[in-house]
Amino acid sequence: MDLQALKNKYDIIGNDPALNEALETAVKFAPTGLSVLIQGESGVGKESFARIIHQFGPRRQNAFFAVNCGALPKELVNSELFGHVKGSFTGAVDTRKGYFEEADGGTLFLDEIAELPLESQALLLRVLQSGEYRKVGSNKVEHTDVRIVAATNVHLYEAVKRGKFREDLYFRLSAAQIRIPPLRDRKSDIYLLFRKFTSDFSEVNGMCKISLRPDAIRLLEQYRWPGNIRQLQGFTQSLTAQVSVKVTPTLQRIELGAQDLMPFMPREEGDPIPALYEGPQPSSAFNADERQAIFKAIFDLKQEVDALKARLDRRSLPAPPDPVEEEAEWQGQEEISSHAPIFHMESPEPPAQEESLSVRRKEEDLIRQALEKYRGNRKKAAEELGMSERTLYRKLPPEFRKK
Repeated sequence: MDLQALKNKYDIIGNDPALNEALETAVKFAPTGLSVLIQGESGVGKESFARIIHQFGPRRQNAFFAVNCGALPKELVNSELFGHVKGSFTGAVDTRKGYFEEADGGTLFLDEIAELPLESQALLLRVLQSGEYRKVGSNKVEHTDVRIVAATNVHLYEAVKRGKFREDLYFRLSAAQIRIPPLRDRKSDIYLLFRKFTSDFSEVNGMCKISLRPDAIRLLEQYRWPGNIRQLQGFTQSLTAQVSVKVTPTLQRIELGAQDLMPFMPREEGDPIPALYEGPQPSSAFNADERQAIFKAIFDLKQEVDALKARLDRRSLPAPPDPVEEEAEWQGQEEISSHAPIFHMESPEPPAQEESLSVRRKEEDLIRQALEKYRGNRKKAAEELGMSERTLYRKLPPEFRKK
């Protein structure tokens, strides 16, 4: 199976070289029977790699079990993994099989393995070395033949140095490693994933797909996506639900620019408004360059609002754009259906959507946040927003005009 066919089968999106290398490594490890350690941040898709190792290995006809070690109650970890006998503890009303017995002959995927207690790590090491284990409350040694694929979102060797992870278990697992890159290191894949997620969500809900102009794509790529693919998927679905409208014969796609996208971008904890990310996460408030970028975006937004008002006052709406041919798959140059006009966000919206898509409302929200921050002090709010106090007064939201 070639690499693209493998991605299609397991719904893996992207062409980043580091991602391709990780997939190729998984396919190489699969037929060997080795225990494999998959390292990567939360949300990068580690379980998909574990399933590839299972499906391309000699155990593919047998069971595959996925266990989230971080979700197991600490007092029941050993019971869940190795089983227990009747009466071994309060609530043990029957003898129960554990995952190692259930997965005998197959593959056991242990996600978040760093969350296992040290006692359980010692028992896991014994299973890896000899296949032997005991049920909780039993002295009988039992055997299992299970392939272990472990995964973690923490630096395991750092955990070893802190005494949180057994060194012998680390070396046992780390002989065969796969590292999955975070989304921030796969910038060229971010928009590809965005298009896939908005396309799937739109088709299910009968809504227009969302596409981005180059400046909006750059904004999307500059954010660090700490939640990786899982976060991007949730963001894309939420954005589509808020901005898109139902598909009609004359409207099947909505295009956004950076100024349209910015109000919806994820906010870091404590940030008053979204900021572009271009390096390591700052430890304090916005620096001068970031503030300047935000103020420039506000002024640009004002110009677009004024231009929109002028067009509406003249009642001379622009003619609809020419139809654009769409490729059949979202993987192509752009996901546009055949003969489907594109709706550009800077053009006047349909009346039903005018309020929800209003850039004026976005500007008022920024002003409202600044005034609330400085408890109604217009001078300080104007300085924060980089505009004169007179301009701020002219743009005051209705609830602040009486103050």
